Amino acid sequence: MSRTEQGRGDKNKEIAMKIGIGIPNAIPSTDGKIWTRWAQRAEERGFSGLSTIGRIVFDGHEELIALAACAAVTEKIKLLTTVMIGPVRESTLLAKQAASLQSLSGGRLTLGLGVGWRQSDFTATGTDKLWSDRGGALEEQIDRLREVWADSEIGPNLAPPEIMLGGAADVALRRAGRMADAFIAGPFDKETVIEQFKKVDEAAGEKKPRKLTARYFALGEDVRDEMLANVRAYYQAGGEDFVKMMQDGVLTTPEQVRQAIEEMKSTGAEELCFWPQLNHLDQIDKLADIVF
Repeated sequence: MSRTEQGRGDKNKEIAMKIGIGIPNAIPSTDGKIWTRWAQRAEERGFSGLSTIGRIVFDGHEELIALAACAAVTEKIKLLTTVMIGPVRESTLLAKQAASLQSLSGGRLTLGLGVGWRQSDFTATGTDKLWSDRGGALEEQIDRLREVWADSEIGPNLAPPEIMLGGAADVALRRAGRMADAFIAGPFDKETVIEQFKKVDEAAGEKKPRKLTARYFALGEDVRDEMLANVRAYYQAGGEDFVKMMQDGVLTTPEQVRQAIEEMKSTGAEELCFWPQLNHLDQIDKLADIVF
């Protein structure tokens, strides 16, 4: 790493709110070979974490496997699922997989979980019976994860990963306050994020979860059509209005990125994850040149 790049990386330490970057695992047909190069460059440029989004019924790479590839070629950058669908996965196996990645990465994993919002993911995994009470299933899963991590016979035995929850419904916010080590708000406006953080804290009692938030980005010239197509591919199950809302929320200029950082700082967020809507490696440098 050059002195210039090292200096850029050090600047993240000066920012009260950490800045992370996602990997493009939710962009259709992305070549998996990009993960190692993406992870190395993100660490070189000083991002605090590598995050994923994902679902089952979609042309994208599974989150823990993608992060394992990233862990193999990095040393310090954190690894976060932001968030993966918990109830569609068998809990003991998920606990074993997460503990393994936590061990292999040297304790860098944050396991972010949510209930999901598309029934097709449950149908594909044979967990349809959980769909109607997937919130209850997630709570049972969290208890089971912690039970497994405390069982020395299963292992790997080390400090377990942080559990982070996502969600926007009031019941999800209360669940995060009661059960999570961290909470991540979605790519919403400042007022919505502030209100969500407030509800999480009200349910938390004395020990408040760590707060994160996220925004989508796509930077560069002549990339708008590609960005719009990528957002549509992932969110089309939510209907046309939802797709349009998500497309309109993508940050496409340096000014929008800087404004988002200032707005999210004011919410009390401790970390902001920028999720890419392009799978071009130059997105890492374009974003780093703005934020650091």
